[in-house]
Amino acid sequence: MKIFFGESIVSKELLEEAGNKNKIKLEYYKIINEDKINRKEKSKFGISVIKKEYIENKMETEEKMIKHLSNDEKVIEKILKIFKENEVTPVTTIDIIRDIFCQYILA
Repeated sequence: MKIFFGESIVSKELLEEAGNKNKIKLEYYKIINEDKINRKEKSKFGISVIKKEYIENKMETEEKMIKHLSNDEKVIEKILKIFKENEVTPVTTIDIIRDIFCQYILA
């Protein structure tokens, strides 16, 4: 099950810096793995990042989903908050998660 967490519209400054003139909207979702809940097991949570780029009269969509990221819902919500605040795209999702977990482990 996907639960909407929030969205960001990529700023014009970042778009211009990347040489892109198209509007980009990023959506962030918390994933609840229902198969784990239905078996009365501790549920596992994940995330989904969706990029919607509006090019002329059409929309191109890109998604990165990681279904089993943590058993702790608060950890997922912290990650999603970081993603939203920093306009993380599907392409950079894995790298950012790796950085977050490395900082957590090394702290």
